Amino acid sequence: MNPYLKFVKQVEEGFVSAKKLPLGGIKSCTVETPAADAPKAMLFSPHPDDECITGLLPLRLMREAGMQIINVPITFGSKVERRPSRAAELKTACDFLGWEVCGRTGYQNLEKAEGIEILKAVQPAAVFMPHSKDWNSRHIATHFLVMDILSEMPPDFSCTVIETEYWGAMDDPNLMVEGDAKIVADLMAATSFHIEEVKRNPYHRSLPAWMQDNVRRGGELVGGQGSTAPDFTFATLYRLRRWGNGILSDAVKPGETLAMSDNLKELF
Repeated sequence: MNPYLKFVKQVEEGFVSAKKLPLGGIKSCTVETPAADAPKAMLFSPHPDDECITGLLPLRLMREAGMQIINVPITFGSKVERRPSRAAELKTACDFLGWEVCGRTGYQNLEKAEGIEILKAVQPAAVFMPHSKDWNSRHIATHFLVMDILSEMPPDFSCTVIETEYWGAMDDPNLMVEGDAKIVADLMAATSFHIEEVKRNPYHRSLPAWMQDNVRRGGELVGGQGSTAPDFTFATLYRLRRWGNGILSDAVKPGETLAMSDNLKELF
């Protein structure tokens, strides 16, 4: 008998059994609130749910480095009739994680001028956005919108810029961040608050598998071709650079991996 059959069946059974898990309505996983004067990280999210899917590093930054996490919804989806409920789902998902949602008037798409005002008001230490080839047209547009916003900031403005991936994998990520079972479960639960979306496509259930594949890819994309993959079960890949003097520059050494035991404060 194939010795791997039991393992594959256990994976299959776990995925199927997760159908019975609740969508939303789960008690907040937040343990403590960051200090009012703590550094801020802003997530420029193309749609409600992207903040959860790519949120491993932001969640670790809040829990381990005490950073405030502020999500900026670029859109509330393409279906006009769904926008109020998607905004409500976003609020409950971020409440679950202990994150703030940037207050916006109405459900229109974020414009450059509004984004500049938000960035100037918040003065974040870190900005998250999709990379420029993340396949989905709104993800790609979000990347260039945020780059335009950054280009309009005063010359003395600087921050760490972290590009994310989901629909389209990056060719050259430079950072692999480990997540443990609790973090991955919390991100799955948060994603499940986007109830109507995961009913349509239960991508919250495949989040652990995606993060496992990130370890496979990141072992060589981040570590270098032919490198040995770190002993992680789950990870997310990012490209981390520094914005200053109107340009992006390298901010981490090639092949950077952050295990659960590593100090995230050193990133900033």
